[in-house]
Amino acid sequence: MRLERLLAMALGAGLLAAPAMAQVTEQDFRGGRTGDLAALCGAGPQDPMQTAALNWCHGFIVGAGQYHRSVADAGSGPKSLFCLPTPEPTLEQARSAFVAWARAHPQYAAEKAVDGLSRFAGETWPCPATKPAGRAAKR
Repeated sequence: MRLERLLAMALGAGLLAAPAMAQVTEQDFRGGRTGDLAALCGAGPQDPMQTAALNWCHGFIVGAGQYHRSVADAGSGPKSLFCLPTPEPTLEQARSAFVAWARAHPQYAAEKAVDGLSRFAGETWPCPATKPAGRAAKR
């Protein structure tokens, strides 16, 4: 739930900081690309589909975050793609940050939405680097 809240917060911050976007279309709900997700997450109060778009956005972020956590916690798959700070960002903060990130990185708009969201989270909240085990020095 932490990831979902964080991602949503990032997305919300981006909306407030950016200029108004084009209105949400039915295709944004079906497209499945990073640009589509950013459009949904960036829906403003003037958009007649704002409620549906933001609900979709929040659900996507929460679902992607829960899945990531489940896979990372299982230990048999890849390591965590991102590590949330303490205190964790809210869902609105994550949403805003994602929207701002997507606007600043239009080259990823055609990627699958889950890939763009993961890229955003990894760049925004990278995990601390772990030092590889060193070899004993030869004498």
